[in-house]
Amino acid sequence: MDLRPSLLLLLWTSLTVLSLLIREMNGHQVYTNTWAVHIPEGLSEADRIAKKHGFINHGQIIGDYYQFYHRAVVKRSLSPHRSRHVLLNREPQVHWLEQQVSKRRRKRDIFTEPTDPKFLQQWYLYDQNRHDLQVKEAWEQGFTGRGIVVSILDDGIEKNHPDLQGNYDPAASYDVNDQDSDPQPRYTQMNDNRHGTRCAGEVAAVANNGICGVGIAYNAKIGGVRMLDGEVTDAVEARSLGLNPNYIHIYSASWGPEDDGKTVDGPARLAEEAFFRGVNQGRAGLGSIYVWASGNGGREHDSCNCDGYTNSIYTLSISSTTQFGNVPWYSEACSSTLATTYSSGNQNEKQIVTTDLRQKCTDSHTGTSASAPLAAGIIALALEANTNLTWRDMQHLVVRTSNPSHLNANDWITNGVGRKVSHSYGYGLLDAGAMVTLAKNWTTVGPQRKCVIDILTDPKDIGKRLEVRRKVEPCSAMSNYISTLEHVQARLTLSYNRRGDLAVYLTSPAGTRSSLLAPRPHDYSGDGFNDWAFMTTHSWDEDPSGEWVLEIENTSDNNNYGGSIWT
Repeated sequence: MDLRPSLLLLLWTSLTVLSLLIREMNGHQVYTNTWAVHIPEGLSEADRIAKKHGFINHGQIIGDYYQFYHRAVVKRSLSPHRSRHVLLNREPQVHWLEQQVSKRRRKRDIFTEPTDPKFLQQWYLYDQNRHDLQVKEAWEQGFTGRGIVVSILDDGIEKNHPDLQGNYDPAASYDVNDQDSDPQPRYTQMNDNRHGTRCAGEVAAVANNGICGVGIAYNAKIGGVRMLDGEVTDAVEARSLGLNPNYIHIYSASWGPEDDGKTVDGPARLAEEAFFRGVNQGRAGLGSIYVWASGNGGREHDSCNCDGYTNSIYTLSISSTTQFGNVPWYSEACSSTLATTYSSGNQNEKQIVTTDLRQKCTDSHTGTSASAPLAAGIIALALEANTNLTWRDMQHLVVRTSNPSHLNANDWITNGVGRKVSHSYGYGLLDAGAMVTLAKNWTTVGPQRKCVIDILTDPKDIGKRLEVRRKVEPCSAMSNYISTLEHVQARLTLSYNRRGDLAVYLTSPAGTRSSLLAPRPHDYSGDGFNDWAFMTTHSWDEDPSGEWVLEIENTSDNNNYGGSIWT
């Protein structure tokens, strides 16, 4: 097992990123009849080039990137269309292009039919035993989401639902699948496209109208982007993530790659660019806030650190707990999860009440799909309390106010600054009252800094277990010196004959040990990892100076073999 690791430490303003590195899986790709094309000269030049080569310009994706469509190209093919690609590539004004590939993105709810009668109250908003999200405390302080705009990136939103139409905002909505302004879901016999409408009601269902339940931010404006009911490409994701960024405050997403315990996938070039632009330019430079469901692959022993959306520093990743404070059967454990909210559990535990398709109401919304919109609603309350919060401020508020009490897990630890943290729950249950209280007088954190440090450069064999130790002074005496951490990334590159047998751990100088990768018994892939940024939030606010320890372990009894690892 010739494994040659090299490790990088990346640090940001209160943010450190430890880089170790991964190779992307090459599965069967399905090519569409659309291209993403970068033409800095602008729209008129893009139109000219499209027309010259028989394409139709479907308009701007983000910035100077445009989506071209060709009628004569097969809509779905296992082979790229090289001739038309070459013609576009020869144009000097085309700086980059890519034929768009169809991506598998799964909605993160648990599709079970309702089995219980409708509940008379939303237990997670207010519970007599106070095992709830402390939303009433935020409402009592006068915060109900007024002035805040939330968009649900999903399969559409039933804008004429009687419990949504009062808060529906067309400026926060779009149909990326059909390229028009109407995000109304496509109705089917199976009600496949109910997901976005359910998520929307959790955030902003209208209050005091005698219909269904109430949204956490019941005076917020709610929009929907229909993007999961059609071909999902990099361009589709980027358009959705970058919709109206100086108007929409919060984007809520309850989807991602397959939660099958064997997939490693994340945002491609355009979606990654949309995230970067969102946090740097959205909300007039304060940064768009992306709330993401952590995933439902628990039964498949999946790891949300293998999902590049929840594993991103730009998203606020939210997991689930049940009514009784237990880890749900579908929950994925990983070190990138920041906090948790309530959702479904076992049959004797209540589920989530919200708006449903065909102007109905349901008490059986489930999975981490239900958890992320609850978090988006709470974040809307905090943003109303202080509209000057940056995207990083919001993550700091979540870390400082989330409550680990009453949440049952066997992996709670106390990190180097005295906070309890868990791979199942992050820093605990979101507390709306505490968040708005802290938000009101919050002082914005300083500019983000990034420090990259090579940890390992010489080839190494993994054997049964490889341990790498390195003392770090994170960019000391430099302008990007890091004194306290936010995120830590370990960027990893290696080849391995059975990827799912690997476990990866990272221990900070303060002794906080993060599980960056747990074994995944369904992952038989021999593709390894290529520059994959495993991320942990568990060392938040710790001092990064000192010795870091990286462990890579073969957890099986198999005599596995691998390639090399380096940065």
